[in-house]
Amino acid sequence: MGIRIISDSTSYISNDIAKELNILIIPLSVHFPDESYDEDKVDYEYFYEKIRRDNVIPTSSQPSPWELETIFREVLEAGDDIIAIFLSSAMSGTYHHALSAKAELTADFPDRQIEIIDSYTNCMALGYIVLEAVKSATNGSSFSQVVDAAISARSKIHFYFTPKTLNFLKKGGRIGTASALLGRIFDINTILTVDMTKGMTHLYGKTRGLDSAISKIYKVLSQDSEKYGLEGIYIGHINSEEKALEMKKQLMVMYPDVNIELCSIGPVIGLHVGPGTVGLIYSTKEVKYELPDSL
Repeated sequence: MGIRIISDSTSYISNDIAKELNILIIPLSVHFPDESYDEDKVDYEYFYEKIRRDNVIPTSSQPSPWELETIFREVLEAGDDIIAIFLSSAMSGTYHHALSAKAELTADFPDRQIEIIDSYTNCMALGYIVLEAVKSATNGSSFSQVVDAAISARSKIHFYFTPKTLNFLKKGGRIGTASALLGRIFDINTILTVDMTKGMTHLYGKTRGLDSAISKIYKVLSQDSEKYGLEGIYIGHINSEEKALEMKKQLMVMYPDVNIELCSIGPVIGLHVGPGTVGLIYSTKEVKYELPDSL
């Protein structure tokens, strides 16, 4: 009997790491008019090229309560307890579907423990929370201690990103046509942040140009690092590895003693903000998360 950590594909934990650490990853899926596939089984470059070529933005969907119940049941029947950490409930129905699955299974497995955690985020911010839970479980922590480790990690994560273009936000109905047009004319880049107290994305500020937006994000990182200490940095990018590598070189000079990793962001999140998006996800040592002031 042990503790099985479960998450979804928007954590963007690689298949190799998931296999090594025995993390069960449940895929979300994406749907074009002419084809559909699970997020973890599609080539990212193919996906983003298809968006460009076909000039269409696909939709995404989460696993159903029945699918989650089936997966959970197999884990419980194998004798393990479950700690499942999913992307923000404000961004997807996965978390609530998992709660429904848990309700169906509780009576059948009275001796098993099931905890469903809303990460309030996605991408490697979610991945970081999952990995901290795995680390705690691997160190022999109790079920409640592993849950506490995940909640603690959630309170220390920060996520800022800037889309290269506003067109995907416009097509997804998240900003108006006028805002997207002005952004294109005046080379305006938005800086977005995830409110880790509610799991919602907010506008943090606007700048002229992508490099200026990245510099502003670096400034926030520096302020938080000085105030709270810094544990690790993840550079997230959507089909923009060259810019991400450039950012990594800059950050390695700024923070030579901090682990810095790259994370490629996949279709389910990528379809909302588009190729060229880059961002920083970082964890601090001591802070209880607070939503930052806007620029």
